[in-house]
Amino acid sequence: MSQLTSIATALPDHKISQEDVLAVLAKARGSALPARLKQILGNSGIDHRYIARDPDYYLKQRSWPERAQIYDEVGRTLAERSAAAAMVAAGLQPTDIDVIMMISTTGTMTPSIPSRLIESMGFRQSVQTVPVFGYGCAGGILGLRLANDLADANGGQNVLMISLELCSLSYDYSQFDKKNMIATALFADGCAAAVLTGKGGRGTGPSFRAFDQKTWPDTRDMMGWTIGETGFDLVLARDIPTFVTKDFTPFCDAFLAEQGLEKSDLGEPACHPGGGRVVEALEGYFAPELSGIPATRDVLKHHGNMSSPTVLFVLEKLLSDNPKKPILMTALGPGFTSVLGILDPQEQVDE
Repeated sequence: MSQLTSIATALPDHKISQEDVLAVLAKARGSALPARLKQILGNSGIDHRYIARDPDYYLKQRSWPERAQIYDEVGRTLAERSAAAAMVAAGLQPTDIDVIMMISTTGTMTPSIPSRLIESMGFRQSVQTVPVFGYGCAGGILGLRLANDLADANGGQNVLMISLELCSLSYDYSQFDKKNMIATALFADGCAAAVLTGKGGRGTGPSFRAFDQKTWPDTRDMMGWTIGETGFDLVLARDIPTFVTKDFTPFCDAFLAEQGLEKSDLGEPACHPGGGRVVEALEGYFAPELSGIPATRDVLKHHGNMSSPTVLFVLEKLLSDNPKKPILMTALGPGFTSVLGILDPQEQVDE
């Protein structure tokens, strides 16, 4: 298993509070929000988050080419910023990187963003680029799993993994059903980059122990995209907090048992938060052995649900406190899929 050398994050310039979001929704709707809906949207666990454009931009009709242009412009800027910071933190130059891998489900380009970074950031012309589309909210951990495999390949490689999502590009105020309003009240934009290495002489930094993934049958309607007139249209159909309690719990129990771990053996987990009710369901699963998941709550409060990068924001926060116990990583995403991982804060060395 490879070592996680660094994580760095980046955010777009436009900050918006949850109160501002509710006001924008009411403005777009042309009337005040129903009291019950306003209560649901206001209890998301989010205080503020960041989006690619100022709020008024999203009240206008936007074509698919316009959305693609923003993905190129803002997305590439965030990717470069987080990648540069992650490499500095890892003590590496762009020429030291063997693989650039990018996870994204809110936009796509050909040539891909990793390919476009080669010249602008000074990577070797022989660097391998691996753009990955479709993981959604599970992409942060699924991306780490793939990056780990790539880092262990060819006798050991340095892998730069970028997780980029501009969820605001899917906002559609021409549709005022409950699904779209909830999505508008939850999702945000952000980017994270991580450097993993499988090379020798790495020291004793955090290292991955194991990963697992499960996709449940007949659950494709829970989360995903359909192709609409102006871009990706969100699919968000079922009660995910109930799914956490009923289906995620036994899967996670079995994974921990396979690793010889009890919940009491763990440090604070790094969870993709989803939304406020998902966080509550996860806290219920970990209790009473673990008192809560404050880092997950804090990232949701200050950044919203950024899809795939969100769990990397949580992991960055946890690692800054120099944890001593294994970190369980959890995420749920389209499929419907759950992915789990274990990160040991210090590399396990045989006596």
